[in-house]
Amino acid sequence: MRIVDIREMTVPIEADMSNAVINFSTMDVSVLALITDERRDGQPVVGYGFNSNGRYAQSGLLRSRVIPRILNAPPEALIDPETGLLDPVRIWQVGMRDEKPGGHGDRAVALGILDMAAWDLAAKLADRPLHRLLADLDIPGRTPAPPVDKVWVYAAGGYYYPDRGIDALRDEIRGYIDLGYRTVKIKIGGASLAEDLRRIEAVLDILPNGCTLAVDANGRFTLDEAITYGDALRDLPLQWYEEPTDPLDYAALAELARRYPGPLATGENLMSFPDARNLLRYGGLRPDRDVLQMDPALSYGFTEFRQTLAELYAAGWSPQRCVPHGGHQFNLAIAAAIPLGGCESYPGVFAPFGGFADGYPIEDGWVRLPEAPGIGLELKSSLRKILHELVA
Repeated sequence: MRIVDIREMTVPIEADMSNAVINFSTMDVSVLALITDERRDGQPVVGYGFNSNGRYAQSGLLRSRVIPRILNAPPEALIDPETGLLDPVRIWQVGMRDEKPGGHGDRAVALGILDMAAWDLAAKLADRPLHRLLADLDIPGRTPAPPVDKVWVYAAGGYYYPDRGIDALRDEIRGYIDLGYRTVKIKIGGASLAEDLRRIEAVLDILPNGCTLAVDANGRFTLDEAITYGDALRDLPLQWYEEPTDPLDYAALAELARRYPGPLATGENLMSFPDARNLLRYGGLRPDRDVLQMDPALSYGFTEFRQTLAELYAAGWSPQRCVPHGGHQFNLAIAAAIPLGGCESYPGVFAPFGGFADGYPIEDGWVRLPEAPGIGLELKSSLRKILHELVA
């Protein structure tokens, strides 16, 4: 059994909108296929991966460094000797060969793409859904247990659009509630505080009983600005106040956590296990209320995320405080396997990569997972077309 080809292509996302920091209209995604000589039902077994939104395609790194390492490796270097199957951990290790520690930027995204494809492949070769395969893995501090069959999800939206005002924002949020979501998130920091408060109040006014709102500044604020916003938000019934300061300014986050009584959320822009460990050590976060949003697909994949989970257990955090960024089926499978506290969802943006498998509606804020082998990416019809084009 061996990998016979690896293909990558760049695909634009459909997102003419902005948060407080960036505009997404020119953003793209790398899609990767690991093609093997193993055949099922007459077709080669293929593992697929792509990067979460918010980071650009990684064609250069993948094609110049990562892919050649995998293709040039001795086939046995990628095989688990106990199972005789291609092993995601060994594939990841070969992909990282000759890379120095540190520098966790785009490289972390490129390896995350490879890792997603490798785990999709491993689950298909084992003929198991990925969330069931991952639930059996050893993580220090965790007692293996069956995965959950459904995951809490929230709808991330409320971006800034050039010609859309508060009425359009209300309509967007109503649409998420009609889809079955019970928690929604909107952006802040891309307008004045007064305008953002009008947006927040407009959404709170239309939320039915039992529904909640989170807000996300995308790391836009200085400490003083984050405190000013926090003072204005502290009496509002918010699910959380997300990424108020630069993601690596742990001292600023710790100071805000001392002053802001409500839940804070952060972590989606941490690109490695060491970054996540430093957040736990120095970010001043409170395990009883705050939310960790590390995204495996952007930070070297699940292979590295296992170290982050072990650190959480050692530091006294519950995995239920983890709600990964990303809004796609890979992170949903990880959330079901551990299990984590939930997963982000993008029902209206970042097509075709946002959202989950077709035929699995959101039910009172929860979504079920498919039982097909692998991640289940091919079960999303709009994404399946791209995957088939990549290997055609």
